Parts: sequence; C-alpha cells; structure tokens
Amino acid sequence: MGLKSFIAGSKIGWRKRHYTSSEFSFSAELAASSAVLICLPEGLRELTTVKPFLPEFGDIFSPAEMFLLASPGSHVANVFPRKGYRIIAPSMSQRTWTGLPKPGLLKTLHANKFDLIIDLNLRQNSFIEFILLDFPDCVKIGVGDHLGDPFHNIEIKTSYMRDERNIYRSFIETISQLKNPLPRGFVGQTRLSGF
Repeated sequence: MGLKSFIAGSKIGWRKRHYTSSEFSFSAELAASSAVLICLPEGLRELTTVKPFLPEFGDIFSPAEMFLLASPGSHVANVFPRKGYRIIAPSMSQRTWTGLPKPGLLKTLHANKFDLIIDLNLRQNSFIEFILLDFPDCVKIGVGDHLGDPFHNIEIKTSYMRDERNIYRSFIETISQLKNPLPRGFVGQTRLSGF
C-alpha cells in the first residue's frame, strides 16, 4: 500500500467513525425519489458491462432526474449516450493528490439535491466511498458484501459470484421489486389463492 492509498484510507476511516446515519422508510423514499445519482465503476470493461442496464434505472425511477457519476479520468462521455441522463465526469483536477474528491466537487454534487444514490462499483473505489460518506441524508444502495454500513443503507446480495452481468441483472430486478412490489398473493402474472 502506497502513501497516497494509506492517507486516503485514513481519511475515509475517520469519516466512517464520525458518520451519523439517518433513518429512512425505505419503500417510501424509493417511491419519492426525484434526483438519483448512479455511481459508475471504473475501467472501460466495467463501464461497457454496466451500460446496457442503465436505461432500466430510468424506467424504474421515472420521472426522477437521473445522473451518472464517473470516476476522474474515465472516458464515460465516449461510452454513454446523454439521452435521459446528466453525466457528471469530474476531471483529474477535481480530486486531491490522494485520489479523493475535492471540496468544490462535493459542493457541486450537493447542489443537485440527490435523495437516492446507487453505487454500481463491485470493487474498492475510494473516490466513490468518500462521496457516499458525504451524503448521510440520502438512501444509498450498493451491491452486497462490498462496503456495508455506513457507506450503503442497503446492499443487495446476489447468488452470482463473478458473473458481473447477472449480478447487475439481479440487482436491478431487486430494486425494481422494492420500488414497485407486486400485490400480495401475486407471483409474476399469476394470482395465488389462499392469500
């Protein structure tokens, strides 16, 4: 571990220890979401894997305003269409020498008044972790067994270990079900009797 990683980890650890979580009515918060921030993974391969799933978030949370947040240095604008999403692609100058976001970027993010943050990172990303800790009043959803509390209010764990496409597919289906649960007694299109 290099000096930069050590200092970044120390800053994240300090924030984590001094973090105070808010209480949420989860289903009500999902239903009322008006500004959703989706934190994209780093790397071209990961961005390409997640790209086909992004329109589904727009469908689930419509009519909320949708934002995509890339890590500095990602060429996300070359990968993702702008239709339906506002893309936030920080430059390398918007992060500190340790790789964490600068205060000016955090201020810009807060100006958008996000009420839901979805973290699509499957691997450690200290830049995104620091941002997650800076939004205690947002509902934050992540992929299971990744960061835990206080970074995420809820994590969705799938049975797929390394199949990233199926991890994202299961993740989106679960979020959709949490936001728009089927009426009691229904499974798919079939109504069960006795409920």
